[in-house]
Amino acid sequence: MAVAALACRGAEAADLPATTSKAPAYAAAPAAFSWTGFYAGANIGGAFTGDDSFTNTAGANGGKLSGVIGGLQVGYNYQISPMFAVGIENDLEFTGLSRKGDVVNPAVSTPWLTSGRARAGIAVLDSRLWLYGTAGLAAGELKDGPIHKMKIGWTAGGGAEWAFQPKWSAKLEYLYTDLKHDNLPDWRAAKIHSVRVGLNYHFDLFR
Repeated sequence: MAVAALACRGAEAADLPATTSKAPAYAAAPAAFSWTGFYAGANIGGAFTGDDSFTNTAGANGGKLSGVIGGLQVGYNYQISPMFAVGIENDLEFTGLSRKGDVVNPAVSTPWLTSGRARAGIAVLDSRLWLYGTAGLAAGELKDGPIHKMKIGWTAGGGAEWAFQPKWSAKLEYLYTDLKHDNLPDWRAAKIHSVRVGLNYHFDLFR
């Protein structure tokens, strides 16, 4: 009887459906963004000078200049570590910095500016947000009535750049530009403040 009972239980167990357990699916963590590579983009913003940034050809205060600024930038970045990145950038900006002339004072303007700068800073939030400082050489054209001159100086500032797509990033940047003083005519040093927003496309030639 005992043997018969065990045989019946074995038959019932054989009739039960087999159960199997599946391992949970593994979702890989998203890869951290890398800033290494070439990029190019465009920017737009506003700029202004101090009231005493220029002395015009008549020897009077050239007045305060303000206007729209915008242009193009190209550069190369290198990610040193997950938290640190460095780079170089060149830009060419066309500006609306100007002051209209009057009977005594000729018109004063700065049609364009350019700079070559180094950038360095920390990358956070999976390296997608880059907080950086920047400094380098600057040049620009100054017009004072009939006199057109190119002047050289320096620039420095800082900004934040956010990689919102694998190949696209947006930035907000402040720059202070100081063009050197000279005596032909007696310009004061042109001190220009600019705030710009920009968009960059990142090439993946070496990724």
